[in-house]
Amino acid sequence: MTSTKRLSTILATGVAVALTLTACAGTSTTTDSAGSSGKAIADCNVGISMPTRSLERWINDGEGLKTQLEGAGCTVDLQYADNKTDQQISQIQNQVAGGAKILVVASIDGKVLSPVLAEAKKQDATVIAYDRLINGTEDVDYYATFDNYKVGQLQGQFIESQLGLADGKGPFNLEPFAGSPDDNNAKFFFSGAWDVLLPYVESGQLVVPSGKAPKSNDDWTTIGIQGWASDKSQAEMDNRLSSFYRDGSKVNVVLSPNDSLAVGIEASLKSAGYTPGADYPLITGQDADKANVKAILDGAQSMTVWKDTRTLGEQVFTMIKSIAAGEKVEVNDTKTYDNGKKVVPSFLLAPEVVTKDDVQTKLIDSGFIKASDVGL
Repeated sequence: MTSTKRLSTILATGVAVALTLTACAGTSTTTDSAGSSGKAIADCNVGISMPTRSLERWINDGEGLKTQLEGAGCTVDLQYADNKTDQQISQIQNQVAGGAKILVVASIDGKVLSPVLAEAKKQDATVIAYDRLINGTEDVDYYATFDNYKVGQLQGQFIESQLGLADGKGPFNLEPFAGSPDDNNAKFFFSGAWDVLLPYVESGQLVVPSGKAPKSNDDWTTIGIQGWASDKSQAEMDNRLSSFYRDGSKVNVVLSPNDSLAVGIEASLKSAGYTPGADYPLITGQDADKANVKAILDGAQSMTVWKDTRTLGEQVFTMIKSIAAGEKVEVNDTKTYDNGKKVVPSFLLAPEVVTKDDVQTKLIDSGFIKASDVGL
């Protein structure tokens, strides 16, 4: 889906953006958040719509982008919708009524925003889909995200490598999970992982005692956890353990598409008597949330796929500067993200794996988290 050459280019871009962000953090100068000229962005009224405050990453994303924009002289209305689609629609309507000419929307349900975005277009607003694709509408102009298929692929490859599947080892008991059925990204996460793992399920090297092994990528919603809710993933894992592992067999690996689901899965395993150690299951994740990074350090989670959301915010900030100036907006993908009405011009950033050995060098040394946040 994504060539090695293009990923290398994206990664290089991500590094350059991260370095730019670091430079912008200083108090001196010529390369501040208003740009190299030091001038504020003219006529910049931005509405930012984030899905919820219940996940750490959305708070960081929203507040980080707001800070950059206000530092450049923009008027900014940042709203969180408590994972309620009606609330998000109402907030976007109010932002447009308040004069927002650029909308940054991380959708709760990417299929229901078509009418409100049509209203925004009548007011000449430009729409950037943030991290989650908005579907079924011509009225989304750009999409900024990470390579979401690659996120899942990294999780699948981690499992493949750690278990020695390519060398013929197995069988191992696998329990796969997928993300929220209303999140367009969730299908990319699952597809990336399942393209790696399904052949091992079919060969018998990976066995799914619960039977919850989708026959194809298109069936991913059958194991989706609504709202990415930790309590729902915990209840689902509780059910699988009590129903399919009563004979004393053990789970060897859990495909968790993100950290919030991993929290629930880990709580369920703990209640069932699993403790970190040699026989503890491999558990994947995504987002590098603080609680999960601590779990990785404690041996309760194996890895997380890190998406440095600071670089995503910086890329969207760059897009907004271009839009406000009437300049061409940089994208690096014009083929992948078809929302059912159009292929949305996109900018993709590269994710990367973090394990226990990488926490210091990747997360702490980069300033993404503090050592004290994870007990170091």
